[in-house]
Amino acid sequence: MGPTRKPNVCSQLSRRALGFFARDAGVVQRTNLGILRALVCQESTKFKNVWTTHSKSPIAYERGRIYFDNYRCCVSSVASEPRKLYEMPKCPKSEKIEDALLWECPVGDVLSSPSDYKSSLIALTAHNWLLRISATTGKILEKIYLASYCKFRYLSWDTPQEVITIKSAQNKCSVLARQAGIQQTVLLYLAVFRVLPFSLVGIVEINKRIFGNVTDATLSHGILIVMYSSGLVRLYSFQAITEQFMQQKLDLGCACRWGGTAGTVGEAPFGIPCNIKITDSPPLLFEVSSLENAFQIGGHPWHYIITPNKKKQKGVFHICALKDNSLAKNGIQEMDCCSLESDWIYFHPDASGRIIHVGPNQIKILKLNEIENNSSQHQISEDFVILANRENKKENLITVTASGRVVKKSFNLLDDDPEQETFKIVDYEDELDLLSVVAVTQIDAEGKAHLDFHCNEYGTLLKSIPLVESWDVVSGIHGIPDSPVP
Repeated sequence: MGPTRKPNVCSQLSRRALGFFARDAGVVQRTNLGILRALVCQESTKFKNVWTTHSKSPIAYERGRIYFDNYRCCVSSVASEPRKLYEMPKCPKSEKIEDALLWECPVGDVLSSPSDYKSSLIALTAHNWLLRISATTGKILEKIYLASYCKFRYLSWDTPQEVITIKSAQNKCSVLARQAGIQQTVLLYLAVFRVLPFSLVGIVEINKRIFGNVTDATLSHGILIVMYSSGLVRLYSFQAITEQFMQQKLDLGCACRWGGTAGTVGEAPFGIPCNIKITDSPPLLFEVSSLENAFQIGGHPWHYIITPNKKKQKGVFHICALKDNSLAKNGIQEMDCCSLESDWIYFHPDASGRIIHVGPNQIKILKLNEIENNSSQHQISEDFVILANRENKKENLITVTASGRVVKKSFNLLDDDPEQETFKIVDYEDELDLLSVVAVTQIDAEGKAHLDFHCNEYGTLLKSIPLVESWDVVSGIHGIPDSPVP
């Protein structure tokens, strides 16, 4: 258990007003967040429903903003009662926003326009336009036409807040093409941009002739990750690929001649040509085989998590050192549970190097330590465990034989039995340093849920908030609020 002394909020506010804290902006910010955390978690703080709405399309949440109708309508949830920030004009389905990311102004950078210092929504439309939209007014600040030779569909961060990756839908060979013996060589495209000001890194094609039968590919932190149906995962340096295979450097807004056609890069109808064509196998950085391509890297020093590539090993996780593939001591993690839904595991997003392992009835926070007298070897140990509030119940199965004898047989319920409290969501709130946990219990036809705040350092339960609405209603919202306002 961690320390139980609670900070006195009134005392802290008085000291802040008198200037007792250091003038360093980071100290003031941490103090303010500590005050907010104390207010959120104190026993007397009550949460109540102040606003209700319905939507036929998915609802998205990001940094105090709620998005409806494929990001066309934005509502601010920061005030005591949500208010509409903007609503963009209606558009046909062929032009709707497919995916979006929230970009926030970097600290210390000198930008060309005053509007660049405010948050923007980077959006991808169904007709291949990349938009930068003001997060407060909905005004389109920049627009780039991507291409007509493929359908771009997914947005993700390669480097958070710095570099984005736009992935196309996979090219599938039509029945007529297969009958004609035409082979589909380009499987998908990845477009890479630096953000604000937008600058093109390049568009790379993932080619079947070079990579084989790829099922998926993506970019993360400058690493090209290629996945196969066999469970194989291969990693390549995207910088090395760019340096070796870029055919021509392209600049947005500049005139270009490509394949006998002239136009302006990033403007319709010319768009952006695919300028990185891999013609030979690039240097392989790393490869590993894992069930369903499940593969993660993290920890201090670098380790990775995989599931052995056999169906009977589902739910078994191996934690290995990246430098030599050696298995960490106690590195085989298997949650002792019997459930329909499998448990999941991932590196803690707080950059502590810890690991979160979530099952239906328990959450294990694991830590990676050096073995004493052997700094090259590491071991996995439990930091703390959060348990669901449930009873170990056994059910009796009663049968009657042909002779009339009554037979009772005891059996254990599933660990994710809907009538037992079951963990559904675990999320980390970085500013308040809290673990947010949603647990659900099925009562009659509806699922009743509660949101719990746990201390990220010790796992202590700080606050439990029952959700009035049924779980079927609230589970449709993507994301958990970053800083709830009491």
